[in-house]
Amino acid sequence: MKISVVVPVYGCRGAVNELHSRLKTTLEEITEDYEIILVNDCCPQGSWFEIEKLCQIDDKVVGIELSRNFGQARAITAGVDYSTGDWVVVMDCDLQDRPEEIKKLYDKAQEGYDVVFAKRKDRKDTGFKKFVSRCFYKIYTVLSDEAYSYEYNNFSICNRKVIDSFCKLREYHRDYAMYIYWLGFHQAEIDIETDPRKEGKSSYNLKRKIRLAEDLLTSQSDRLLRFTAHVGFGLTALSILFILFLVIQYFVADIDAGWTSIIAVILLVGGMLMSAIGIAGIYIGNIFMESKDRPLYVVRTILNDHEK
Repeated sequence: MKISVVVPVYGCRGAVNELHSRLKTTLEEITEDYEIILVNDCCPQGSWFEIEKLCQIDDKVVGIELSRNFGQARAITAGVDYSTGDWVVVMDCDLQDRPEEIKKLYDKAQEGYDVVFAKRKDRKDTGFKKFVSRCFYKIYTVLSDEAYSYEYNNFSICNRKVIDSFCKLREYHRDYAMYIYWLGFHQAEIDIETDPRKEGKSSYNLKRKIRLAEDLLTSQSDRLLRFTAHVGFGLTALSILFILFLVIQYFVADIDAGWTSIIAVILLVGGMLMSAIGIAGIYIGNIFMESKDRPLYVVRTILNDHEK
């Protein structure tokens, strides 16, 4: 029963060796047949140098270097595409998620589950970050009909059947954990403890998080377009009623012209129109990106390629 562990690497050079050591110890408690796939997402801190050294001393480590920075989701996709295990674990490189928890994920999966998610019951994040994450996933749930928990992250284990299904999904805008959740199958979750980040800080600043949220919300569902259309219909109905009210008032009462209310209505309607055009533009942009049909990632180098 082979296990593959896929780790996207970016900005945590100092954690790579400890990550490898702890993964090796944990995996050998489960099976001798495993591989550790480290995907360097063009990290500027020199993580690839550390990965090269590990590949030289351990043939169970597969090093994949992408040609440029493609983002975490596509780095994960690259690793998953090259994985050969019957079970595939995905986790981050910063050691917030403990490699030792893989044993719990695997044991839970042996109860008959296809997917087991690690649920962070004590996230080592600021209160503001937790609040923003909770709000985003509530909005995502409303717009996509997927009751996805903000406590989930990429740390999970899936069997080969699930991974093969995931590899067929080649959308440009993507999120690993959300796609796995969407696929269904027989899923479970376990609570895990987390540690503070081993090194550095998250590369996802507020601007990148907003862009990611925008991409995910508009690429997974057309509900935002439908909502905008419904708001437009509602404003049209209110406008008709308001016009009828003004006509009636014109004949039954002598009322001064309400310039303030007129300007307010114009600004409201104008703002809604601009928002609607912007939302439609985002969807059109997504279609444009998909129509290019470019590869999700480009591999520069593979070390210890087990597929050869």
